[in-house]
Amino acid sequence: MRDWRVWFRGPGSHLFLYMPAPDSPPVTAGIKSFRRLVDRSSRFVLTTHLNPDGDGIGSECALALFLASKGKEVVILNPHETPWNYKFLESLFPVSLFEPSRHESTVREADAIIVLDINHLGRLGALAEYVRKSPAKKVCIDHHLDPEEFADLAILDDSSAATAQILYRLLKALDPSFVTQPIATALYAAIMTDTGSFRFPKTDASVHRMVADLLEHGADPTAVYQEVYEHGPLNRLRLLGAMLAEMKTACDGRVVYMVVTRDLFRQTETGEVDTDAFVPYTLSVLGAQIGLMFSELPDCVKVSFRSKGDIPINELAKRFGGNGHRNAAGARITGLPLQEVISRILRDVERFVR
Repeated sequence: MRDWRVWFRGPGSHLFLYMPAPDSPPVTAGIKSFRRLVDRSSRFVLTTHLNPDGDGIGSECALALFLASKGKEVVILNPHETPWNYKFLESLFPVSLFEPSRHESTVREADAIIVLDINHLGRLGALAEYVRKSPAKKVCIDHHLDPEEFADLAILDDSSAATAQILYRLLKALDPSFVTQPIATALYAAIMTDTGSFRFPKTDASVHRMVADLLEHGADPTAVYQEVYEHGPLNRLRLLGAMLAEMKTACDGRVVYMVVTRDLFRQTETGEVDTDAFVPYTLSVLGAQIGLMFSELPDCVKVSFRSKGDIPINELAKRFGGNGHRNAAGARITGLPLQEVISRILRDVERFVR
């Protein structure tokens, strides 16, 4: 068991690492701090990272529904549009694309801003400075490594499979009967997607017990899976086919990588969002230990990193300004052309193969 790490940022304000033991002093203090913040605040802004995924949006919607049920004013403001395969979550709670001219006052006048599924404000893009400058209390709920200390209250557990898993525990502590059918749907979508449909390493018995509770409260696993993975446009499959046809290997087959260029995006009339869930195909190749996907975007090269076993692929991502989990990470690299990014990462990845 790792030691508790507790940081104090001011009188009555805690920053702590949330660990699984619910009756440990820092967890108890954190729950009390969050309860006080909810009780004393009326206006909430919730947000998540650029290119939001199922865990970010699902966690936002679940928390928004909970806060609204307590009579709070809640707005979800995200730096990027909701991807097509998560649009169904917007039927549970509205999600708005942040626009400074429309939403600056909303951020400034909020009593509390809750940032979910990221622990660095920079991943909020243009929204980051508005959040940083707001006098609102800032809360961070997240499960990634190496947090930035920007929040007044941070509820963090890097051993959790999803941010939604932390949120479930937190809300359960505040209100044991908090799970409604819409909340169950949002949390299920979040956990399902961030566990890779319950196959990633952090998917333990506690995850399945949690999911069982969500199913008992009305989450429909078939419907959620179909919305996320079986409603894609035909062009997305054409993009995948082209990328699979050009898949390459390095390090004697232990590294497998895919590349999508701006030209390929144009030819298939697709975009970054359409590459969601493509990178795991790299690890399906016999002998693959590390999988990479390079996406040439208008303003950067996005690199998705995956690994098997005990290979800390997030350490490679850090070298290029990224981060993430031990076996799944990402980076956005600016100022370098696609081929230079590929060359540099393939050179450095050799240190990580076994």
